[in-house]
Amino acid sequence: MFSQRTNWKLSPNRFTQALEAIRASGTKLFDLSVSNPTECGFQYDAGAILSAFQNPNALSYDPQPKGLLSAREEVARYYLRDHHVSVDPESIILTTSTSEAYSYVFCLLCNPQDEILVPKPSYPLFDFLADLQNVTLTPYSLEYAHGWMVDFLSITRALSERTRAILLVHPNNPTGSYLRAEEVQELNNLCRERSLALIVDEVFLDYSFTGRPPRTFTANLDSLTFTLGGLSKIAALPQMKVAWVAITGPGSLLRSALGRLEVIADTYLSLNAPTQCSVPTLLEQRHSLQPQLLQRVRGNRASLQKLISSQPTCELLDADAGWYAVLRVPARGSDEDLVIDLLQKQNVVVHPGHFYDFPKDGYLVLSLITPTEIFHEGISRLVKFLHAIS
Repeated sequence: MFSQRTNWKLSPNRFTQALEAIRASGTKLFDLSVSNPTECGFQYDAGAILSAFQNPNALSYDPQPKGLLSAREEVARYYLRDHHVSVDPESIILTTSTSEAYSYVFCLLCNPQDEILVPKPSYPLFDFLADLQNVTLTPYSLEYAHGWMVDFLSITRALSERTRAILLVHPNNPTGSYLRAEEVQELNNLCRERSLALIVDEVFLDYSFTGRPPRTFTANLDSLTFTLGGLSKIAALPQMKVAWVAITGPGSLLRSALGRLEVIADTYLSLNAPTQCSVPTLLEQRHSLQPQLLQRVRGNRASLQKLISSQPTCELLDADAGWYAVLRVPARGSDEDLVIDLLQKQNVVVHPGHFYDFPKDGYLVLSLITPTEIFHEGISRLVKFLHAIS
């Protein structure tokens, strides 16, 4: 009765079952995997956010397939003010989420079973989105050597006649690695040679550990590029469901892509008017929320480095940006067994590396936006646990 594209394994994994059992017992947990900023103690301007939805223009129905021009202009101003890149509002299409933006782009570029190259390790969302669009994902590797780098040999080996695009995450989630300028150039060369597009997820772009991030891909004109962003991370407002895709590239390809994407967007018209009218106010919240998040992230990362220094078998991997940290630990069995053991013995929640397609065991992923006291205690317990099993 049901389609093959939804034939997923829906039963909870062993880690989820163990976590649910401990939560049901009422035991206090030190959750180092929390990714929802609205649950992490940050200060929001509730008055400004809520009042933004009282705009009388929201009572009018003005169906613009790309989204209200006023909202798209505000997104363009964000790129100009924060990243010094001029983006034409007419090349921006609003969506309810980056997931929806991915679906639009997959639908635009791919026939059934066409292929998109995706990085590993990376966020596990892509599998479900690809299944729903009947797209095949082919992995390429990120290699670590005091920083993460694209393994171009793995890209070359992954290419086929059905490859339509290369997907990038800038910075990657969870490795926190930006694409280097020389990598961008090599990717552009490859795209021109093979008539491929770039799909670039930049939701964590603004969260550099050290200062200004590299240039946004909205400045990339050398190949057809779809740059995704949204309020979920930029303004720490995941509940508001505002995202976008900005399209850049050579003129004829750009015009054709925009025309087709406008029809796709017009078919759904999914972003509601009150939210679109509130975009200027909601996007403005980044000015107060990003400093709070960066202070938390940088402080927790420094604390993590100090606390694990007493455990020589545990290494904090280098990163440039983002909300996450990756620890490399001794691989004594599977990562899933390790995190379940940590959960049951120390009441600490972390994610195993295989959730993010790390190529082998021995990796743990932690959220750096965890409230400071919980983070410090959780890491102290993690170090104690690693010492006991070493």
